Formats: sequence, C-alpha cells, structure tokens
Amino acid sequence: MRDDKPLWIPSRASVEASPIFAFMQTCNRDFGLSLSTYGELHAWSVADRAKFWTSVWEFCGVKGERGDRVLVDDEIMLDARFFPDATLNFAENLLSGEGAGDAIIFRGEDKVEDRWSWDRLREQVSRLQQAMRAEGIASGDRVAAMMPNVPETVAFMLAAASIGAIWSSCSPDFGEQGVLDRFGQIEPKLFVTCDAYWYGGKLQPITEKVAAVAAKLGVPTIVVHYAGDAEDVAQAVYGARTLDAFIAAYPVRPVEFVRLPFSHPLYILFSSGTTGVPKCIVHSAGGTLLQHLKEHRLHCGLGAGEKLFYFTTCGWMMWNWLVSGLAVGATLCLFDGSPFAPDGNVLFDYAQAEQFAVFGTSAKYIDAVRKSGLTPCSSHDLSSLRLMSSTGSPLSPEGFTFVYEGIKEDIQLASISGGTDIVSCFVLGNPMQPVWRGEIQGPGLGLAMDVWDDDGHPVRGEKGELVCTKAFPSMPVMFWNDSDGAKYRAAYFERFDNIWCHGDFAEWTEHDGIIIHGRSDATLNPGGVRIGTAEIYNQVEQMPEVAEALCIGQDWEDDVRVVLFVRLASGVALTDELVKSIKARVRSGASPRHVPAKVIAVADIPRTKSGKIVELAVREIVHGRPVKNKEALANPQALDLFSNIEELRA
Repeated sequence: MRDDKPLWIPSRASVEASPIFAFMQTCNRDFGLSLSTYGELHAWSVADRAKFWTSVWEFCGVKGERGDRVLVDDEIMLDARFFPDATLNFAENLLSGEGAGDAIIFRGEDKVEDRWSWDRLREQVSRLQQAMRAEGIASGDRVAAMMPNVPETVAFMLAAASIGAIWSSCSPDFGEQGVLDRFGQIEPKLFVTCDAYWYGGKLQPITEKVAAVAAKLGVPTIVVHYAGDAEDVAQAVYGARTLDAFIAAYPVRPVEFVRLPFSHPLYILFSSGTTGVPKCIVHSAGGTLLQHLKEHRLHCGLGAGEKLFYFTTCGWMMWNWLVSGLAVGATLCLFDGSPFAPDGNVLFDYAQAEQFAVFGTSAKYIDAVRKSGLTPCSSHDLSSLRLMSSTGSPLSPEGFTFVYEGIKEDIQLASISGGTDIVSCFVLGNPMQPVWRGEIQGPGLGLAMDVWDDDGHPVRGEKGELVCTKAFPSMPVMFWNDSDGAKYRAAYFERFDNIWCHGDFAEWTEHDGIIIHGRSDATLNPGGVRIGTAEIYNQVEQMPEVAEALCIGQDWEDDVRVVLFVRLASGVALTDELVKSIKARVRSGASPRHVPAKVIAVADIPRTKSGKIVELAVREIVHGRPVKNKEALANPQALDLFSNIEELRA
C-alpha cells in the first residue's frame, strides 16, 4: 500500500455530521471565531484553555455547578487548578440513562453472557451505595477490587464514586504480592473480589489468593459470583460475605449523589511497577470526567445508544476510559478472558452480533490477528463499525495496512497514546482528518503537546521527547503517600523546568501527525545516537519467522550495543541464515545504526498484565541487576530466560 496517499479520508458529509464539527461551530458562534480545520481548533483550544474547557463542559452537558472561575495559578503547571469553584459527582454523570435499554453487555469468553439495562445498573448501584454506607465507607475512603471486567465491577465503582469514595482496581490474574504491592499502599476500607474467572477456556480458581490478600489487608471482603462458588469462597475467607449477602438488607431507592469539588480524588491507578513498587497515581473526578467526555464525544464521535468496546482488564487504565462511555449514553460492551478463546474470531463474532460502533484493542492484538491469517473483512459483517482504536504500544505501519486490508476498508483507525499518568491520551484520532499509514492523527484538544530535543527546543522532522507545555485537567491530583510531592515532580518535571515530560520518544510528521518510537527510558544509544525500539520491532515482527521481539541496549566496551531477543514462530529455528535475514530487514527497513549486534532466540518474552513488553526489566537482568517487582508481570518466569545467556558475554 502506498505511503504517499492516506489510508482513509473522511467525507465532507461525515465531517459535518460529527460532534466535533458541531462543537467547532458552537465555539465559532459563542466566541466570534472562524475556525474551519482541526488544526485551527486545536490551536485555539490551547491558546484559550479557559474558554475551551468551559465549552467542553457545556457542550457535553456536565451535571454539576461549574462556578465562575475556570483556571487559576496557571503559571506553574503543578499549581494550576481547573474549575476551583465547581462541584459535581462522577457517578451522577455516568448514570446518564434510564429504562430497559442496554447500558452494559457482557461476554466472558464463550462461557458467560449477560445484559444490564440502565434500570438494572441504577438499581444495583443504589443497593451497593446503601451497603457501603452501612459499612462506614465515606468520602475519601478507598475501595479496592480484584475483579474481572464484568458489569458488577462497574456498579461497585459507580457506588463508590456516588459517595465520594476512591476506587482502585486490578485484575484477578495478579499474583498475591502484586495485589498487595498496590492495595497495601492505599489501605482500602473494603476489598471486592470474584470467586474465580475464566481464561483460555479454563477455570482459574483464586480462593487461596483471596484468603491471603484479605488476611493481609485486614478489611471486610465482598465475593462476587462469576465463574466459581461465591458461597464457598466467602466461607473460606475470614470476614468475607457474598455480594448477595452484602446488599440483601437494602431495597432499591433513588441513588444519592454527593457533589464534591472538581479536584476530589476518584481513582488510584498504578504504574507498571516492573522496576520497583508501583507508584499510586491519584486522578480527580472532574479532570477524568471532562477529559474522557472530550475524547469520547469529540475525538471518537460517540453518541447515545452506540456500542463502545475496548478489550481491557480492570488493571489497565483503558478500563477507566471505557466505563466513562456511559456519560454520553453509550452502551458498554465488556469482555473478560482471552481474545483467542475459543479462537481468534471471538471478538469479531461479538462485534458482529452487537454491532459495535467503536472497537478498541491493543497493537499486539492487531498483529496477532494478522499473523493468525484471519481476515475479518471477509468472514464477518462489520458494517456498523466506524472507528477502530489501538494502544498499548506503537502500531506498526504494517498493522495500519492490515486493518484496512484485513478488517475493514472504510474505517477510521485511531492509534492513540497517553497512559495511566493522565488516564487518557496526549495524541489520538479525530474524525476530521485523514489517516496516514503508521501515524497517530494528532494531539488532543486542549493539550499543548510538542516534541523537544535534549536542550528543550521544539523540533520538527526529528525525534525527541514528548512534552506538554501547559497544564490540563487530567493531570494527577497527587501520588499517594507522597506528602511533599517529590515523587510526582520526579516522574514528570525533572527533565524540563515547569514542563510535563511524558517519557515517550516521539516525532512530528509532515501531516502534523505523531509517531511514537517507544519509551524514552528504553531508547537505545549505540554510538550516542538515540534509536526507538519500535523502529526495530516494526521491521522484525513483520517477518513470518518472528512471533515477537524485545530489544535492549547492552553496555559493552564503553558504548552500547543493540541486542535483539526474538520469540520465533512454531517450528522455526534461529539459523545463521535467519539471523542474516533479520539484520538485512532491519538495515533496509530502518537504518544501519538500527542493526542489532546480537540476535538471540528466547522461548518467551516478559510482559505486563496489559500486554506491554518490559524492556527495562530485561535490561536490568542482562546487566546483573535485580528486578524488584516481578509480581507486576503476567509471565514473571520469562525473565529467568534472560539470565546468564552465554552469547551476551562475547
């Protein structure tokens, strides 16, 4: 497919029918502007953030009292406050619908299906709210959940948010220490878990883990029925009750919503924790709501009644992003388990049956579908699907091509990037501009995003640090247990004074799009030249012999050499000829500087629970340094494969 033409161009009719176009016209009318392109809209949204964010509040119909002031103390990013006089409740804004229509649709592999109406969701939130209050849970208390991506998890979160409690979650596949490393820091007042879960078609019991975690947290435990026997688990865990027992005494009544300040804490999310105990990142109710409304309504064009799907677990910030779709009246389509159980068609079967409008997933999933030989465009009716979103790692140019050739020809493909740090996106799609192969469409509205060189100067046409130069609403409120803010400042503001440095190695394109080349801390520096790991993966992982790759820089003879580890396809051996082919592919597709000095086959590659490969942890192992928190990994045993590799000594 040619790179000199876009993969997708929105029609004039579709642009003018989009919510973002209506929003732009509203701003033109309200403020006497003449904006006509996305670039002009973005420039204005950054230049006058007070008017922009006020317009988002009004256009998206936020429920709450906005107050008079919009942005104060803006000169210092860490001091800036948005809507300091506002009060709102996050749950009130998400419980936007009522009646018998679908609020949530659920599938757990091919084992479980369920549908929740808006009324059913509201009724469950009502009973949970009453039960939580009876338990003594109040504003500012933490509720922690080790749960699958099921409707009950959404209901628990909404009940906690309705009274101002702070929600934190992880998935049930976390190990005992991984759960305690997270929840042990925030001292929850209630622990919510399931009785078992399905993965890969197999029942995964967790009774022993639940008992161990509950004992160490020392708080009441609620066991939700999913795949096992909730009664049995509750009896085996000291101080535990089933969900049914927890809410049995409380009849349905109107949900009460406590309106709190815009900056009131809503979520505690966690960094990956692969190099130490995870950082506890606290996000505000107002900042999360406003940023997600902007992304769902304007960037995704999401409307009431549309089906929103994102393949995620409750331990990834995309779950928090997904559930906010309720605020625009969308129907959430939840899935829990393996996306290849019983086979690779399961998510596309789901998309066809429920007529998804938006299908979100990871770049790794798209690549896995491509390599499996599936072509959903010929096997499924995806006529309702208008937007596909990809995140988790950079989507390769070949991944872009496959979406249009193998999934759907007429679709907006939005590669997006942001993260747990901002519970949203810095760069993402928008329905007003073309999609170019290998490029993220552009920066998010209201975000003063740029790419800087090492000296703090903006650069075009070359790689640099992704930065944000002005405050934005979804900056964290704080880090938990960081009373002087030292951890917060070190995470984002140590590199450049008063500038958010996100830690991504990025580049502007000639189309005003963005390419993410990988994490800055994983950037390779052979001969002092910075190379993004994604540039190497984009070449190697297109080879049929290579299932997956991981690249690090190894300190060697007063320099750094590039070492490439490959997990090979079934039945493939790493011969001298294959090594030559890999190096030739990297040389021709990237540059001679990208060519690895060593290519080494490994049986597995370590990754986080959300599927991200952990280059830093492997780099530590290779250099003989300890990895402090293997519990953060989905497959911690894979790290052992990188110890004492003989080929790394020569």
